[in-house]
Amino acid sequence: MIGKASGCHFLTCGAAEGPTRPNALDGALLQAGVGNVNLVRISSVVPPGSRFVEPAPLAAGTIVPAAYATITSELPGEVISAGVAVAYPRDESLPALIMEYSAAGHKEDIEAIVRRMAQESLARRDQAVDDIRSIAVQHKVKTLGTAFAAVVLGDGN
Repeated sequence: MIGKASGCHFLTCGAAEGPTRPNALDGALLQAGVGNVNLVRISSVVPPGSRFVEPAPLAAGTIVPAAYATITSELPGEVISAGVAVAYPRDESLPALIMEYSAAGHKEDIEAIVRRMAQESLARRDQAVDDIRSIAVQHKVKTLGTAFAAVVLGDGN
């Protein structure tokens, strides 16, 4: 089968201030533990058999697939949040599905929205949900801030 994979995955998030948008994002990535790798944005599928693991150190410079949400604001006092969720189907031979969401607002609201989106993604495929894992982060902007959340895929080694 072309593209057969399993591996592992984890959820992570971070938020930071910076003097510029790229610097604020860099700070959020560092806080999330993915600031020294090359993220390659993926859409929304966790391969069947992928194991959920706790966030692990990644080798600097590694090319790492991730589905992520990010938001940056320059409005002092604004609360911004980013979240991701993974919906796992009851049938373990099928892929889990990822949803990402970011907006102005509190992390509890953003996390609830992204969890509903993940549940809907499985329902659209006529799949029963076994579990949903999610993570979100919020940040109150001082001058220029970024919030970032991701599902990071690895090869399992």
